[in-house]
Amino acid sequence: MAELLEESSSLESTTVYLWRNSKVVKGGKRFSLSALVVVGDRRGSVGIGYGKAAGAPAAIEKAQKNARKNLTRVTLKDGTIPHEVTGKFLSSSVRLIPAAPGAGVKAGATVRAVLEMAGIHDCLTKAYGSTNQKNLVKATILGLQQLRSKDEVAGLRGVAIESTHVEEIIEVGRRYMPQVSGGDKAKAPVNKVGQKNARGRSPRGRRGREEGAADAAAPQATEAPAPEAGADNAAN
Repeated sequence: MAELLEESSSLESTTVYLWRNSKVVKGGKRFSLSALVVVGDRRGSVGIGYGKAAGAPAAIEKAQKNARKNLTRVTLKDGTIPHEVTGKFLSSSVRLIPAAPGAGVKAGATVRAVLEMAGIHDCLTKAYGSTNQKNLVKATILGLQQLRSKDEVAGLRGVAIESTHVEEIIEVGRRYMPQVSGGDKAKAPVNKVGQKNARGRSPRGRRGREEGAADAAAPQATEAPAPEAGADNAAN
């Protein structure tokens, strides 16, 4: 779960992993915790940090401060990356492949945390070698730092670059994505079968008790007694 750090800069933080360490001293064992945290604004800025303290909250706070010092800018292209890239750190390698809109981020928890904090919504990934969290995070950051936009590459080469493969798949993906209309949403049908007959059917229910109380409170009309036949004859 991402945690909002600063509302002004829209920085968010997510904890990748927590390690429990122990040190043997003369009086016994002394435990501490280490935290690996990724910080980003989901708009192209991302950084990683590592912190160690006696408790988990203090370790995460140290890691967040360290990550904010290591923020780096990442080149994005409509929610994905502009080209394929491979990041390598020690024995871990991560390959990042651009994807069409709607594909989502296909990655493990470690690589996904970095990509989501950077603002990447569609990307395919594959990890090779060691799956250590620290190595994977650093390999992903090194891969993102190698990204270059089409304009940057065209300026370095001194030639005009036509439409790339990534731009083509993005256009095809947008063509088949569902269009969001600004009108009112259709309401789901409501099942009303048996509701009319079920209302007030049982006298023990709330409606039955209310109707019984209303009948008891209403004044009952009394019928006038019929005149006796002897009294009518005497009057005549």
